[in-house]
Amino acid sequence: MHLPWRQKQQASEEQTSPLPSEQRGLGARWSATKDAFKTHLTTAQANTKSTLQGYNVNVQNRLRAKAYELGSRPVAYLVLSGIFLGSVSTLGVTFVYRRYFRRLRTAEWVTPDVLRRKRWVRGVVTSVGDGDNFRLYHTPGFWWKWPLKFRRVPTLSKELKEQTIHVRIAGVDAPEGSHFGRQAQPYAAEALTWLKDTIEGRIVYCQLVRRDQYSRIVSVVTLPPPFLPGWLATGRSLALEMIRAGTGLTYEQAGAEYGKYGKDEFLRVEAQSRAARRGMWKHGTVEETPAQYKRRHAQSGTDAEPQAQGTAKAEQENSEGGLRGILKRLWR
Repeated sequence: MHLPWRQKQQASEEQTSPLPSEQRGLGARWSATKDAFKTHLTTAQANTKSTLQGYNVNVQNRLRAKAYELGSRPVAYLVLSGIFLGSVSTLGVTFVYRRYFRRLRTAEWVTPDVLRRKRWVRGVVTSVGDGDNFRLYHTPGFWWKWPLKFRRVPTLSKELKEQTIHVRIAGVDAPEGSHFGRQAQPYAAEALTWLKDTIEGRIVYCQLVRRDQYSRIVSVVTLPPPFLPGWLATGRSLALEMIRAGTGLTYEQAGAEYGKYGKDEFLRVEAQSRAARRGMWKHGTVEETPAQYKRRHAQSGTDAEPQAQGTAKAEQENSEGGLRGILKRLWR
């Protein structure tokens, strides 16, 4: 006999029947894999934590050991630290002093290294010996003016002896005066007077370039700027001012130096001075240039004595190089 509810009961029993054996095996393996992964992760975390704790303990132990070592020998470390810091400070102070505060007393103190770097120096012009050279008293540092004036520039001749640098103005050639029995060139006295009135007793800035055959230091000379300090701005070129005033010509011999302006600027200013008939150009031309004058006397032999004196002095200065020269400069 067919009963409808019997079919529904059989269908429900089929739906609740257990899974096949293959599916039950896959579920068991997946569960075992998850358990193994969790166990491995827990073990790795525990090992990492243990390693970090051991590393921290090791670092702490090493720090304690170093602290104990330093605490047990403080005097030795303090002495070594003091020596090291003192040496570094001494080297630094020595460098700053030699670079910015050591005074160059004479041309002998101007070493080849100073000339190679074309160092700028500031000083007071103590005397003017000719139309294109003068004596400079080097004044480094900031204690030469009020309100920090702790040093003064000597004024007596005996105080200035072997205390000044003989400077030859670069880029300009002034009329020659009467030296060693030679007759002076026209306008030599006026050129000398102009230079004295312009720079004698005043501050100028010199870029030391080279040493000439008379043991003078050829320098690019500038006047102080009108408003700003000299270390911040550049003043007028003294050589260009001389040429502009008609007290000198452009120096065109071998080894001529013109600074940042260049030879073309010097020749342009000279042409303007000649056109305006200033100074030595009042007649429109000159009979003999300083270069021609010196060449004529060199051929006649009257320049042999001063040139020989300058060469001998330069050789003497060069022979005092090395350790002997250094010790001599330090002693002074």
